[in-house]
Amino acid sequence: MSTTAVAPPNYEFFSHLARVINSGQARSITISGNVNDLLFDGQAYVPLVPFLLERTRVPGLLQVVYELNGPVRLTESDRAKLREAWAAWKTGVDLNSLAIRDMGPESSKIDLRRREFDQYLRDAIGNATQALEFLRQLSICSRSTLRENLLIFIEAADMLLPAGDGNIARMNDAQIRRVAIVTDWFSDPEFFAGKDTVCLITESRSQIHPRVARLPQVINVEVPSPDTQSRLHYLDWHQKQPDSSTIPVPTDDDQQSPQQLKNSNLEELAEATAGLSIHALRQLVLAAAYNKSQVSKADVVHRVEEFIQTQLGEDVVEFKKPSHSLEDVVGATQLKVFLRDYMLPRLRLPDDRALPGAAVAGPIGSGKTFIFEALAAELDMPVLVLKSIRSQWFGQTDVIFERLRRVLEALEKVVIFVDEADTQFGGVGPNAHETERRLTGKIQGMMSDPKLRGKVIWLLMTARIHLLSPDIRRPGRVGDLIIPVLDPTGEDRREFIQWMLKPAGGMGDDLVDWLDREGLQDPFSAAGFAALRSQLKAMPPQSEFELKETIADFIQPAIGPTRRYQTLQALINCTRRSLLPDPHVTEEQRAQWEQEISLLEAQGIR
Repeated sequence: MSTTAVAPPNYEFFSHLARVINSGQARSITISGNVNDLLFDGQAYVPLVPFLLERTRVPGLLQVVYELNGPVRLTESDRAKLREAWAAWKTGVDLNSLAIRDMGPESSKIDLRRREFDQYLRDAIGNATQALEFLRQLSICSRSTLRENLLIFIEAADMLLPAGDGNIARMNDAQIRRVAIVTDWFSDPEFFAGKDTVCLITESRSQIHPRVARLPQVINVEVPSPDTQSRLHYLDWHQKQPDSSTIPVPTDDDQQSPQQLKNSNLEELAEATAGLSIHALRQLVLAAAYNKSQVSKADVVHRVEEFIQTQLGEDVVEFKKPSHSLEDVVGATQLKVFLRDYMLPRLRLPDDRALPGAAVAGPIGSGKTFIFEALAAELDMPVLVLKSIRSQWFGQTDVIFERLRRVLEALEKVVIFVDEADTQFGGVGPNAHETERRLTGKIQGMMSDPKLRGKVIWLLMTARIHLLSPDIRRPGRVGDLIIPVLDPTGEDRREFIQWMLKPAGGMGDDLVDWLDREGLQDPFSAAGFAALRSQLKAMPPQSEFELKETIADFIQPAIGPTRRYQTLQALINCTRRSLLPDPHVTEEQRAQWEQEISLLEAQGIR
């Protein structure tokens, strides 16, 4: 293992920001994404604004920072330059002759304007509306008087210009005035043709009022979550600090030198902490240092899960740790062979050869979730269960989606498990709500994003595959593989019967053939078998007669036509002939399925 220093992060977002500013492409910019993290400024890890100030500290540029309820921050030298420019602009005096005019009869007017400038700075504290208007006036002053250009950073822009529900009429007067100030400011032809730049910093562009965020002259620059190289550099930098006593993850290779062991462990830790921000990583290693213990893999997994749930919300995602494997799946013989021989190898590939995922269709109670939880366990990857990314609050759905995307891009490999996917992702047609169309469109784009191919695996469970957007069901997304999970038949059905009878001991051995032929309805769902097995476990029969009575007493709910409709939809949407009950199905048979679907729909079955 080489002992060379780890290269510092290459912040592409800053290069993008610099190109936008230097080219004059835009003078109003939103900086969004991972804006609350730490970044390396060449010496230390600092918050975003100090990082930007350090990177943009060049001759000819005056840096101004404003945050809600705080002052307008400037260096002393920049404050003096702006004060003089303000005085010259307000009095109509040439900046070059301002010192001479100080000696003349106009000196009192000039001094008054200087005091006015200082008063505006004081009044800006706690008065966001006045602060924004003052900054707008400074940009006008800069264009006409100042030799240097302004670079203005406005922190927490989403609190200054909140999106609310998008309706300007429901905002208070101060908020309306701030939106009006910034809209006029950014829409001024002289401003966007000038050389001053304003950067609005927010976690999500969607959180800024749309009258500002959707202006065509406003460009967004996104700060991504740290990648493996960034995390490795932080760990290496942290280890080299004089007061650092962090103990890295151990390895089993005792033949390495201490320095090689240290570097190897840091690389393992950097890879294992995929998904964590630098802030969260710092907390993890500081806790290990305090406890004088190694950072265990269990600690890492727990911290990653906790951090991601904190970012997205427990009502949005949860981590699933399936405890069963494909060995525990009863029946589904043909499907299990397909999963082991074809699907698992394709899902494990790291590049564009990997499947983006699969949609799993079949009638309710057929065992879709259980089977594919087992598949997820076989993959040995983090399983992120998507519960709901829709929010009742205006704009919040977009914010949740942006957070989700950042998390997925930061993770090395992850399975996204979506149960009842037809209710999670709607349509994109004219009858769909605008939020639903936008969300579905973004999810579709993420499924086919080349950057996420081989990193993110989508497993969508649904009994109503026909309600998923056709764009989601197309090849290149989960439409590459639509898998039907149907009620057991043949030997699979007999295996389910034997599994159901196990709690009764050997008492039911002679009933298998009878149950298969006539004792149980056909079709009989996996959920029905599980319900009967549960009853036999809870109240073990004392005789074969009592066992038959228990089974005969069980009546399946009156949902037969609905389950038949869902079965037909699963069959007609299946994308592999080998997964159909009859691999040699003809087009005539498919046409009959479609006719039966139409008849059921005519009866009101959906």
